[in-house]
Parts: sequence; C-alpha cells; structure tokens
Amino acid sequence: MALWVDKYRPKELLGKDGVDYHLEQASHLKFLAADCMPHLLFCGPSGAGKKTRIKCLLRELYGVGVDKTQLIMKSFTTPTNRKLEIQTVSSNYHVEMTPSDVGIYDRVVVQDIVKEMAQTSQIETSSQKPFKVVVLCEADSLTRDAQHGLRRTMEKYANNCKIILCCESLSRIIEPLQSRCIIINVPAPSDDKMRAVINKIIEAEKIQIPSNILQKIIEKSEGNLRRAILTIEALKMENESGISANAQIPTAEWEIYIQETARMILMKQTPDMILKVRERLYEVISRLIPTTVIFKKLLEFLLPSCPPAIVREVVSEAAKFEHRLILGQKPIFHFEGFISSFMDIYLSNASKSK
Repeated sequence: MALWVDKYRPKELLGKDGVDYHLEQASHLKFLAADCMPHLLFCGPSGAGKKTRIKCLLRELYGVGVDKTQLIMKSFTTPTNRKLEIQTVSSNYHVEMTPSDVGIYDRVVVQDIVKEMAQTSQIETSSQKPFKVVVLCEADSLTRDAQHGLRRTMEKYANNCKIILCCESLSRIIEPLQSRCIIINVPAPSDDKMRAVINKIIEAEKIQIPSNILQKIIEKSEGNLRRAILTIEALKMENESGISANAQIPTAEWEIYIQETARMILMKQTPDMILKVRERLYEVISRLIPTTVIFKKLLEFLLPSCPPAIVREVVSEAAKFEHRLILGQKPIFHFEGFISSFMDIYLSNASKSK
C-alpha cells in the first residue's frame, strides 16, 4: 500500500495528472523537453516539489518507460584502490544517485557514472532522444573538487549525457557549474496552494479534517508539502474513527528527541553532559536525519531559553560550526564543538548576572 505522497504524486507536467502549482514553470519545462534539453539545476527548499518535477520531466522526455526502475549498488575504485559502493535508481534512460553519500570520494563517482552513461547507447531505438540523463541529488553537498570535475565532464559529454542537479542552496554550487545549467528555482508552495492540494487528497480519501487542524498542520510544515501530507496520513492512522477539532498533531520522534537533548544542554553545562549529549546526537545521526536539519532544530530549541544578551553570539557560533560541518566529514565533531561553545557562552553570561 503506497503512502499518500507517492499515491497522489503528479505524473505529468501539465494535464489531468499534472502539477498543482508553479504552472508557468511547468510550461517552461515542457518546452525544454520538446527541444534539445540543456543541463538543468533545480533549486528550492525540501518538500517544494523539485524531484516531482524532475520525474515529470523525465516522463515528458522518455514516456512511461522511465518508471521501470531498479535499485542497483554500483561499485567504484578510487585512485588509491579503495572500493566504494553507492546505491542508484536506474532505468534504460536515466540514473539517479546521491554522490555525497561517499564523502570526499564523490568526484570519482560522478565522473565514472557520467562517462558510463555517455558511452552506452539507448536500448529502445524508438526513443527520439539521443541522450541519457544523470540526476544528482543533494548537489550542494558535493565537494568543490567534485563540482570542478563535473564541470569539465559535462562539457565533454554534453551531446550524449544531460545532467540534472537537485539542491536546496545555490550558494554552495560553484559559479562555473551554475553558468552551464538553466536554473529552475522551485519555491515552497503558498499556504493556499498547500491547502488546495491537501483538500484534493482528503476528498479522494473521503475523510474529514477540521479547518483548525488543517491550518495548524500547514503552519507546522513551513512550506514542506511532503511533510504536511505525511502528517495528515499519520493523523488519520491514529484517529481511524474520525479526526476531531481537539486532535493532537503528531510530532516526529527525532524532533522530540532533539528537544529533550536541548533541555539537557540548558539544564547542566559540564563535561559529563557534553558526553551524554554527544551520544544522543550520534544516535539521531545514525537514523539518517540530515545533519543540517539536526543543527537547525537544535538551535531552534535552544534560542528561546537564551538571554537576549547572548543570542547574537550563539547564532554566530552556530553558523560557524554548521559551515564546518558542511565542509567536514565527521559531523559529530562539529556538533560537539558547538555544544561546548554554547555551554561556555551560557555559563559566562550566568556568572556575569550573579
């Protein structure tokens, strides 16, 4: 049984099963698919619909054959003879992957996969497109070395292989790479657009949701449509007899866990507490929650309890350690660094106040 986010995902750019918002952008993508498609760079917040539009674009290019995918573990060898494995989603026409999963060796993976796709011909000769497509997710997490290597590789194989990059922040994509792509900015949907999409789903599922509950879910989702739909489905599963106006909106367990961790940091600032918090954060990281999301939530839970005098310094330290986290390979080190710095600032302010 499919989740609602998959069951009601748009199947085409325009039409009966088309996307529900940013329709002018959908028309632009349809035009690009009809011509010799350039390299594309999709940018926007999580849950805005970047991957949905990429999948619709691929169907526009190749038809329903692009849905016949399989999970494949691909092996790569680094110049130092280190063996790497990465999971890919592949069809006869495209391959989708997240190169940053292999850390500093992402350059090897990107170059090898683009070369492999460019050097293999289409299996179905009826296809009118002479090129294959490589979709690189979380492109803003690629190392600069990988990005420079990708720039050269995409120029070399431009006729046989098109690159679609997907990211949340353009600021971490090097300018030479941006200039070789058409940038497709996918903003988060407005509250009204989210409400329209959700109403269509709950009508199809024949359920009733009180307007106040729906509004709370939309506000809590902060423009993330995927999160809103998942929340409503979870709420429906918890309240099979019907959703009342007093229903409790479910909160993700990892968010509650981080909130409790923030309380521990505020309760006691000692070396022993740093070790306990370190273990808890390591547990969250092991659950594959993105480290930048963990950092944002931790700061979000800490700031309301901070005296106004230290807020600016705490935010500055958070920005410094988050930047190091993005550039580094051991997230837990940078979390520990931020926690130690926060405790020092918090204790110093408490001492001055006495």
